[in-house]
Amino acid sequence: MGSDPQPEERKGLEGANSDLERRFPIALGLYVVLGLLAWFTIGEGKVFVFGWPVEIRLVPLVVLAGMAVRTVLARQAERIRRQSGDGNGSSGL
Repeated sequence: MGSDPQPEERKGLEGANSDLERRFPIALGLYVVLGLLAWFTIGEGKVFVFGWPVEIRLVPLVVLAGMAVRTVLARQAERIRRQSGDGNGSSGL
């Protein structure tokens, strides 16, 4: 039920973590590429957001930046979970 993973399961979990670590820079690079594509393909113009004129090129960049921040936070959360799951008794604080 609440027992530690078996050695073969643990090896699979460690492989998944290394896979996530390998994918992280690729994900951030793709966010940059998408941001550049959005910047150079969306024409100039302004849209009103809460009564303020905002350049329309910034809208997709804000969305992509939010997704990138979420990716970074998810990676940090996974690292904290991994440290607390090591069984060393430290709380990470």
